[in-house]
Amino acid sequence: MADSKRPALSSALHAYVPAHNPPPDAVQRELVARTRAALPDHAGMQIAQEQGPLLAFLVRLIDACHVVEIGTFTGLSALCMARALLPEGRLIACDVSAEWAEYGRAAWQRPDVADRIDLRIAPALRTLRAMPPEPHVDLAFIDADKQGYLAYWEELLPRTSGRLIAADNVCYGGQVADLPSASPNGAAIHAFNEHVLADSRVDSVMLEVADGLTLARRR
Repeated sequence: MADSKRPALSSALHAYVPAHNPPPDAVQRELVARTRAALPDHAGMQIAQEQGPLLAFLVRLIDACHVVEIGTFTGLSALCMARALLPEGRLIACDVSAEWAEYGRAAWQRPDVADRIDLRIAPALRTLRAMPPEPHVDLAFIDADKQGYLAYWEELLPRTSGRLIAADNVCYGGQVADLPSASPNGAAIHAFNEHVLADSRVDSVMLEVADGLTLARRR
Protein backbone atom coordinates (compact mmCIF):
# COMPACT_ATOMS: atom_id res chain seq x y z
CA MET A 1 0.00 0.00 0.00
CA ALA A 2 1.35 3.45 -0.92
CA ASP A 3 2.66 5.75 1.81
CA SER A 4 1.51 8.93 0.08
CA LYS A 5 -0.83 9.81 2.94
CA ARG A 6 1.96 9.92 5.53
CA PRO A 7 3.44 13.44 5.50
CA ALA A 8 6.92 14.16 6.73
CA LEU A 9 6.70 15.23 10.36
CA SER A 10 8.32 18.64 10.17
CA SER A 11 8.74 20.75 13.29
CA ALA A 12 5.87 22.94 12.08
CA LEU A 13 3.55 19.96 11.65
CA HIS A 14 4.71 18.51 14.97
CA ALA A 15 3.51 21.75 16.62
CA TYR A 16 0.36 21.98 14.49
CA VAL A 17 -1.14 18.68 15.61
CA PRO A 18 -1.02 19.29 19.40
CA ALA A 19 -2.35 22.79 18.75
CA HIS A 20 -5.51 21.18 17.39
CA ASN A 21 -5.99 18.95 20.41
CA PRO A 22 -7.23 19.99 23.86
CA PRO A 23 -4.28 21.82 25.42
CA PRO A 24 -2.75 20.75 28.74
CA ASP A 25 -4.08 22.83 31.59
CA ALA A 26 -2.04 24.56 34.29
CA VAL A 27 -1.89 21.49 36.55
CA GLN A 28 -0.72 19.25 33.74
CA ARG A 29 1.88 21.76 32.56
CA GLU A 30 3.21 22.14 36.08
CA LEU A 31 3.44 18.37 36.55
CA VAL A 32 5.37 18.02 33.28
CA ALA A 33 7.73 20.84 34.29
CA ARG A 34 8.28 19.44 37.80
CA THR A 35 9.04 16.00 36.39
CA ARG A 36 11.54 17.37 33.90
CA ALA A 37 13.25 19.48 36.55
CA ALA A 38 13.40 16.85 39.29
CA LEU A 39 13.87 13.72 37.18
CA PRO A 40 15.66 14.81 34.00
CA ASP A 41 17.07 11.33 33.34
CA HIS A 42 13.62 9.74 33.52
CA ALA A 43 11.29 12.47 32.24
CA GLY A 44 10.97 10.73 28.88
CA MET A 45 8.84 8.13 30.64
CA GLN A 46 5.94 10.59 30.71
CA ILE A 47 3.31 10.18 28.04
CA ALA A 48 3.62 12.45 25.01
CA GLN A 49 1.51 15.60 24.89
CA GLU A 50 -0.89 14.16 22.31
CA GLN A 51 -1.49 11.03 24.37
CA GLY A 52 -3.15 12.77 27.31
CA PRO A 53 -6.14 14.02 25.28
CA LEU A 54 -6.34 10.68 23.48
CA LEU A 55 -6.50 8.68 26.71
CA ALA A 56 -9.12 11.04 28.11
CA PHE A 57 -11.10 10.75 24.87
CA LEU A 58 -11.04 6.95 25.06
CA VAL A 59 -12.24 6.99 28.67
CA ARG A 60 -15.16 9.24 27.70
CA LEU A 61 -15.86 7.32 24.50
CA ILE A 62 -16.60 4.08 26.35
CA ASP A 63 -18.01 5.70 29.52
CA ALA A 64 -15.36 3.92 31.52
CA CYS A 65 -15.96 3.38 35.21
CA HIS A 66 -13.11 1.02 36.04
CA VAL A 67 -9.66 1.86 34.65
CA VAL A 68 -6.40 0.11 35.46
CA GLU A 69 -3.04 1.73 34.73
CA ILE A 70 0.15 -0.31 34.73
CA GLY A 71 2.99 2.15 35.21
CA THR A 72 2.05 5.51 36.71
CA PHE A 73 5.44 7.25 36.99
CA THR A 74 4.67 10.84 38.13
CA GLY A 75 0.98 10.59 37.43
CA LEU A 76 0.28 12.52 34.23
CA SER A 77 -1.61 9.76 32.40
CA ALA A 78 -3.57 8.89 35.55
CA LEU A 79 -4.52 12.54 35.91
CA CYS A 80 -5.77 12.75 32.32
CA MET A 81 -7.83 9.57 32.58
CA ALA A 82 -9.22 10.22 36.06
CA ARG A 83 -10.58 13.60 35.02
CA ALA A 84 -12.46 11.93 32.17
CA LEU A 85 -14.05 9.22 34.30
CA LEU A 86 -17.72 9.14 35.12
CA PRO A 87 -18.38 10.60 38.60
CA GLU A 88 -18.54 7.14 40.14
CA GLY A 89 -15.50 5.92 38.22
CA ARG A 90 -12.27 4.74 39.78
CA LEU A 91 -8.73 4.25 38.48
CA ILE A 92 -6.28 1.77 39.95
CA ALA A 93 -2.77 3.12 39.40
CA CYS A 94 0.01 0.55 39.70
CA ASP A 95 3.66 1.44 40.23
CA VAL A 96 6.65 0.31 42.25
CA SER A 97 8.09 3.76 43.04
CA ALA A 98 6.48 5.62 45.91
CA GLU A 99 8.98 8.46 45.34
CA TRP A 100 7.90 9.07 41.75
CA ALA A 101 4.22 8.63 42.58
CA GLU A 102 4.36 11.44 45.15
CA TYR A 103 4.52 13.93 42.29
CA GLY A 104 1.24 12.51 41.08
CA ARG A 105 -0.39 12.59 44.50
CA ALA A 106 0.23 16.33 44.74
CA ALA A 107 -1.09 17.00 41.22
CA TRP A 108 -4.19 14.85 41.69
CA GLN A 109 -5.30 16.94 44.67
CA ARG A 110 -5.66 20.16 42.71
CA PRO A 111 -8.34 19.13 40.17
CA ASP A 112 -10.10 17.08 42.89
CA VAL A 113 -9.56 13.66 41.33
CA ALA A 114 -7.50 12.14 44.15
CA ASP A 115 -10.57 10.30 45.42
CA ARG A 116 -10.93 8.61 42.02
CA ILE A 117 -7.38 7.23 41.98
CA ASP A 118 -6.38 4.19 44.00
CA LEU A 119 -2.57 4.20 43.96
CA ARG A 120 -1.06 0.81 44.69
CA ILE A 121 2.68 0.69 45.27
CA ALA A 122 3.59 -2.91 44.58
CA PRO A 123 4.63 -5.10 41.66
CA ALA A 124 1.79 -4.77 39.18
CA LEU A 125 1.41 -8.52 38.70
CA ARG A 126 0.72 -8.88 42.41
CA THR A 127 -1.90 -6.14 42.22
CA LEU A 128 -3.53 -7.65 39.13
CA ARG A 129 -3.63 -11.16 40.56
CA ALA A 130 -5.37 -9.85 43.68
CA MET A 131 -8.17 -8.38 41.57
CA PRO A 132 -11.39 -10.30 40.85
CA PRO A 133 -10.79 -12.76 38.00
CA GLU A 134 -14.06 -12.06 36.19
CA PRO A 135 -14.38 -9.32 33.53
CA HIS A 136 -14.77 -5.91 35.18
CA VAL A 137 -12.09 -3.58 33.74
CA ASP A 138 -13.35 -1.09 31.15
CA LEU A 139 -9.97 0.28 30.07
CA ALA A 140 -6.42 -0.78 30.87
CA PHE A 141 -3.32 1.24 29.97
CA ILE A 142 0.04 -0.56 29.94
CA ASP A 143 3.09 1.70 30.15
CA ALA A 144 5.56 0.03 32.47
CA ASP A 145 8.60 -2.26 32.27
CA LYS A 146 8.68 -3.52 28.71
CA GLN A 147 9.72 -7.07 29.55
CA GLY A 148 6.59 -7.39 31.67
CA TYR A 149 4.10 -6.46 28.94
CA LEU A 150 3.20 -10.04 28.00
CA ALA A 151 2.51 -11.01 31.61
CA TYR A 152 0.40 -7.88 32.17
CA TRP A 153 -1.54 -8.61 28.99
CA GLU A 154 -2.34 -12.14 30.09
CA GLU A 155 -3.54 -10.98 33.51
CA LEU A 156 -5.57 -8.08 32.14
CA LEU A 157 -7.30 -9.69 29.19
CA PRO A 158 -9.54 -12.07 31.18
CA ARG A 159 -10.48 -9.16 33.42
CA THR A 160 -11.52 -6.78 30.64
CA SER A 161 -15.19 -6.46 29.83
CA GLY A 162 -14.93 -6.26 26.05
CA ARG A 163 -13.77 -2.66 26.15
CA LEU A 164 -10.15 -1.56 25.66
CA ILE A 165 -6.55 -2.36 26.45
CA ALA A 166 -4.01 0.27 25.36
CA ALA A 167 -0.28 -0.46 25.27
CA ASP A 168 2.28 2.32 24.90
CA ASN A 169 5.76 2.32 23.31
CA VAL A 170 4.97 -0.52 20.92
CA CYS A 171 7.45 0.87 18.37
CA TYR A 172 10.17 1.22 21.01
CA GLY A 173 12.13 3.80 19.10
CA GLY A 174 12.00 1.72 15.93
CA GLN A 175 13.81 -1.26 17.48
CA VAL A 176 10.85 -3.57 16.85
CA ALA A 177 11.55 -3.31 13.11
CA ASP A 178 15.27 -4.06 13.54
CA LEU A 179 15.25 -7.11 15.78
CA PRO A 180 18.92 -8.14 15.29
CA SER A 181 19.98 -4.78 16.75
CA ALA A 182 17.22 -4.52 19.36
CA SER A 183 17.90 -4.19 23.07
CA PRO A 184 16.30 -6.69 25.49
CA ASN A 185 13.43 -4.23 25.95
CA GLY A 186 13.04 -3.78 22.21
CA ALA A 187 13.01 -7.54 21.70
CA ALA A 188 10.41 -7.92 24.45
CA ILE A 189 8.14 -5.36 22.80
CA HIS A 190 8.60 -7.11 19.45
CA ALA A 191 7.50 -10.39 21.07
CA PHE A 192 4.56 -8.63 22.70
CA ASN A 193 3.47 -7.14 19.36
CA GLU A 194 3.61 -10.52 17.65
CA HIS A 195 1.61 -12.07 20.48
CA VAL A 196 -1.13 -9.43 20.27
CA LEU A 197 -1.29 -9.72 16.48
CA ALA A 198 -1.83 -13.48 16.72
CA ASP A 199 -4.20 -13.38 19.71
CA SER A 200 -7.59 -14.62 18.49
CA ARG A 201 -9.26 -13.30 21.63
CA VAL A 202 -8.97 -9.66 20.52
CA ASP A 203 -9.35 -7.19 17.70
CA SER A 204 -6.36 -4.86 17.72
CA VAL A 205 -4.83 -1.96 15.85
CA MET A 206 -1.36 -0.42 16.11
CA LEU A 207 -1.18 3.36 15.69
CA GLU A 208 1.75 5.68 14.99
CA VAL A 209 1.01 7.83 18.02
CA ALA A 210 4.14 9.03 19.82
CA ASP A 211 6.31 5.89 20.22
CA GLY A 212 3.50 3.65 19.01
CA LEU A 213 0.21 2.80 20.68
CA THR A 214 -1.73 -0.44 20.33
CA LEU A 215 -5.45 -0.52 21.05
CA ALA A 216 -7.14 -3.87 21.56
CA ARG A 217 -10.72 -4.92 22.24
CA ARG A 218 -11.63 -8.27 23.69
CA ARG A 219 -13.99 -10.15 21.37
